[in-house]
Amino acid sequence: MMKKNQFWQYLGGAIAMTLFIPSIASAHTGVGDPSGFWQGLVHPIGGLDHILAMVAVGLWAAQMGGKALWAVPSAFVVAMIGSSVVGHFGLPLPGVEQGILVSDFMLGLLLLFATRLPLALSAGIVGILAIFHGYAHGAEMPETASGLVYGLGFIISTAALHLTGVGIGLAIDRYQPKFQELLFRIGGGATIVGAIYVLIDR
Repeated sequence: MMKKNQFWQYLGGAIAMTLFIPSIASAHTGVGDPSGFWQGLVHPIGGLDHILAMVAVGLWAAQMGGKALWAVPSAFVVAMIGSSVVGHFGLPLPGVEQGILVSDFMLGLLLLFATRLPLALSAGIVGILAIFHGYAHGAEMPETASGLVYGLGFIISTAALHLTGVGIGLAIDRYQPKFQELLFRIGGGATIVGAIYVLIDR
């Protein structure tokens, strides 16, 4: 069984990696890739607003447990794929940037208040929020990129961020059950603080 100090090292490492991902992505934006896979891969991790939402989706899924572990992140990915097509073809969607930021605040609040909703409603909420993220991915696809390859890139990154949130949540459940509710609430609070930072930085 993992000791408490090992748990905190794991949690701290995961958070640190999440915070440094945007810098890693920015450092490699000049890498040539005519297929678009690299651009798709780094797009979701190139902005803190995307990272906050996607990790929070995983955390919220873990907080709810059961079928939500796979259904909630899956709803995000499916809705994101659909809206990325809309964004790629330039169909209008007002308030995309605002919608992305709202998703950070909403997911943070859901975590902060330990909100447990019916599975279909939870998946629906996450799917609606994913529309804004997917639209941004599709609208910013390079003209020379392959839509399928670019899409595969941002799907992989999104799934990885969801899994990061789920993994942290499951680690909390297993190794810190006494502080489970508190730690999830801290995760929600951290998401809201991050969203405030993004709002001020714009």
